[in-house]
Amino acid sequence: MVWETTLRCNLNCLHCGSAAGKARPNELTTEEGVKLIRDLSEIDAREVCFMGGEPFLRKDWYELGKEVKEQGMEFLVISNGFNINKDIISKLVKLEPYAVSTSLDGGTAKTHDYIRGRKGSFDKVMEYIDLSLDANLPTTVITTVSKLNVKELPMIKDMILNRSIAWQIQVATPHGRFTRDLALSREEYYELGKTIAGFQKEYSRKELPVIGAHGLGYHSKYIPCLGLYPEFRGCQAGVTILSIRSDGAVTGCLATQDEYIEGNIRERSIIDIWNDPNAFSYNRKWKKEYLGENCRDCKHGEVCRGGCLGMSLGLTGKPFNNSYCFYKIEEETICKKIFILKIKSYT
Repeated sequence: MVWETTLRCNLNCLHCGSAAGKARPNELTTEEGVKLIRDLSEIDAREVCFMGGEPFLRKDWYELGKEVKEQGMEFLVISNGFNINKDIISKLVKLEPYAVSTSLDGGTAKTHDYIRGRKGSFDKVMEYIDLSLDANLPTTVITTVSKLNVKELPMIKDMILNRSIAWQIQVATPHGRFTRDLALSREEYYELGKTIAGFQKEYSRKELPVIGAHGLGYHSKYIPCLGLYPEFRGCQAGVTILSIRSDGAVTGCLATQDEYIEGNIRERSIIDIWNDPNAFSYNRKWKKEYLGENCRDCKHGEVCRGGCLGMSLGLTGKPFNNSYCFYKIEEETICKKIFILKIKSYT
């Protein structure tokens, strides 16, 4: 379960899908948050991840995190690292989190600060990483890739290699503040897959535990599956993943639009929403007919279900229609090469 605890943020990231900055005027109170967490334990949630905005800007984050642990669930948190101090680190240690994640979006301070919209953010996040490692916290770095930083991945790799840091690489897609002109092309996306595969081949999991997230790459003839599982089996929003906005709105994934909101916990408990047989029908009752034109005739369509829903909506405006697919890119490249060879043979 991913909880956008607040939309308030102290940075102004170019790729922020939530366009975070100011808190929503009606964000959940501490009491509502506690009830939400207790209800989540009733529906057998295993993990609760705090994110934002910037979750550490909520004064009650520790109280709420403590409640997660007391209810027998794993606690995770994703922060931009700008506001971290030793007091926050000591509280995190007490919570024994499953993972503490932060964003590192550049191999240089210039790039990271530009993407994050605030000077000094690179130095702050590097300090957070050091403090986290010194406290023996399970540390993860998340890099969101666009045209602005794709060439700096080897530099980021060198900064975290052999430091017991897990590395999650994901792709920025057009929604929120992120504009289409900064998104990777399909060719750049494929090259990114080759880069991650190269890292995985060159380094052991102990040296560099790196993955491609959100279904990054699947059914390639040449690139192995880059995620945690041997095969990508479609969007899990509303199936194994649940998300809550800071105002209590319930959705399968925070990267989807308002039309995918299933209700609000202020009007109906998360228990009722999750157990509603008609909730999240786009995924729970998925049909092959839902596939968009990019995926409709694909032999893998019923397995990958058109790829990551958030990416599909951001890139094509349609669900189950993701054109950023290794298999499709390879097929089109092969067809193009065959066509060129035929043209050459005729001339």
